Amino acid sequence: MTPGEVADLLETSGHAFANLLRGIPPEVALWRPAPSEWCVNAIVGHIIEAERRGFAGRIRLMLDSDEPQLQGWDQPKVAADRNDCDRKPGELLAEFEPLRMESLTLVRFLKPAQLSRGGIHPQVARLTVEDLLHEWIHHDANHLRQAYANVQAYVWPHMGNAQRFSGA
Repeated sequence: MTPGEVADLLETSGHAFANLLRGIPPEVALWRPAPSEWCVNAIVGHIIEAERRGFAGRIRLMLDSDEPQLQGWDQPKVAADRNDCDRKPGELLAEFEPLRMESLTLVRFLKPAQLSRGGIHPQVARLTVEDLLHEWIHHDANHLRQAYANVQAYVWPHMGNAQRFSGA
């Protein structure tokens, strides 16, 4: 996929995350399917951190340096430190939307020669800008699906006999 096509998909998934936060009541945004699972807010918090640290952040580093050493990050610790399940959805929107806009600008202005620039990750070895662009799409889709699964799980007990339409 071209950077423009990637940016279009990231823009679409970004709108989906933002619209989901706008569209669900706060109690749904904060609800966890199980004590060890993320609420919708925490999913969006993870998207924010992954964008900063894993996608846009790494791409900027690869564009600024030749074959830099890329850092991993302790995702469970960062999620715990963010404590997003105790935040208001609007706070996450205020953090996410400008970040996604910056990222879209970065991706849209990538040149073909920049796609092969790379860096070395301690767990997976060499990654290129192009690798990260494609992973970014996959990552967004995976967590968007997770967020909507939370909403489905939240509404399930309230469906009454309509649950029978789902074959359960």
